[in-house]
Amino acid sequence: MKTREKVSVITLGCAKNTVDSERLLRQLQLNNLDLRSNPTEADTVIINTCGFIDAAKEESVNTILSAVANKNSGLIKRVFVAGCLSSRYKEDLQKEIPEVDIFFGTEDYERIIQELGGELKKNLLGERVISTPSHTAYLKISEGCDHPCSFCAIPIMRGLHRSRPIEELVEETKFLAANNTKELVIIAQDTTDYGKDLYSKKNIAELVNRLSEINGIEWIRLMYAYPSRFPLELIDEIKNNDKVCKYLDIPLQHISDKILKSMRRGISSRQTKELLYKLREKIPDLVLRTTFIIGYPGETESEFEELCNFVEDIKFERMGTFTYSQEENTFSYDLGDPVPAELKKERLGRLMEIQREISADQNNNLIDKELKVLVEAKEGDFYIGRTYRDAPEIDGEVILSTGDDELLEGNFYSAKIYDSNEYDLFAKVK
Repeated sequence: MKTREKVSVITLGCAKNTVDSERLLRQLQLNNLDLRSNPTEADTVIINTCGFIDAAKEESVNTILSAVANKNSGLIKRVFVAGCLSSRYKEDLQKEIPEVDIFFGTEDYERIIQELGGELKKNLLGERVISTPSHTAYLKISEGCDHPCSFCAIPIMRGLHRSRPIEELVEETKFLAANNTKELVIIAQDTTDYGKDLYSKKNIAELVNRLSEINGIEWIRLMYAYPSRFPLELIDEIKNNDKVCKYLDIPLQHISDKILKSMRRGISSRQTKELLYKLREKIPDLVLRTTFIIGYPGETESEFEELCNFVEDIKFERMGTFTYSQEENTFSYDLGDPVPAELKKERLGRLMEIQREISADQNNNLIDKELKVLVEAKEGDFYIGRTYRDAPEIDGEVILSTGDDELLEGNFYSAKIYDSNEYDLFAKVK
């Protein structure tokens, strides 16, 4: 009997890459390949790379070099490289790391499977091997992006916006629910653009509604909502649908009109604030998460202070920041990178200190309140969970004390908050 090829998949970067790898893993499984979690136990290692910013590119290159070293020492036989870095820098990588056997694009499932001696099961592309805890899964509803943001290379790597049909997404969600998924995290390069290419309108509200009808799904969480031309019907869906978390991730990147214009974000400071005020007004207990770029070309102390004042005014419940990275072939590349690295780092620290105090105050206000908690894991004498206020991997946690009671991972419990710190809550299960 022929020995099954042993294959290991290494996933780097964002949740969108995670979904791509999960689809690939299911196709490998359907072709009777031997999946290995430890790369050194495999014949072929497939690296799904990220090429978004410098730190991600460096991690991807280092991972490739490590796999190549294992190949050279005889631990593995072949190295395949796929994903964003491979798509964007294929020719350069081929020259610099010729030991890699084949470079693939971002969704080259068919070619990868064929190289491994199998065939793509196209009718089963919605099936996945879930690599996250099974109770939480990501649902990627579209690919690519049409926005011309000056700093972003995603359209170069992923192409223009392409929505997946509602029927496909419903079937994929049914598959996830049948495999114990209770929290569905909706992702894309821009979730609010969903449907415009298929249905001649932004159809994200209808999609969310359809997904909420699937038995087993208890939480639906929306990430990566673009602020420009935000579909207002989505506000009512979030407000009125009990399965939709009162949580919205809406990356803003900046608030200065000068910077927003240079970034080509398609929205002004006034329009941004009006949208946020409307969201706050319409949806009680809404948790807003956002992201800002620090040190974009042209950001003076004045623009940065405007950003700080904005954060103090809106009081985002969750906030991420990263420093500007000059990316080849983007609109902002020719602007250079004039803000010194040390100044970027100092500004980032100042903004995160403002956010730390906001978060601490908001968490303190939750003491003595009861919240629904999804239990994720047990650590020592405590359980770790999340409320609707926290997305997996990027937000805070709830540390649960239970006495002698045993909790089940992946189940929901009602818990009373008795203490807090800047980012986490401490609670006792009722």
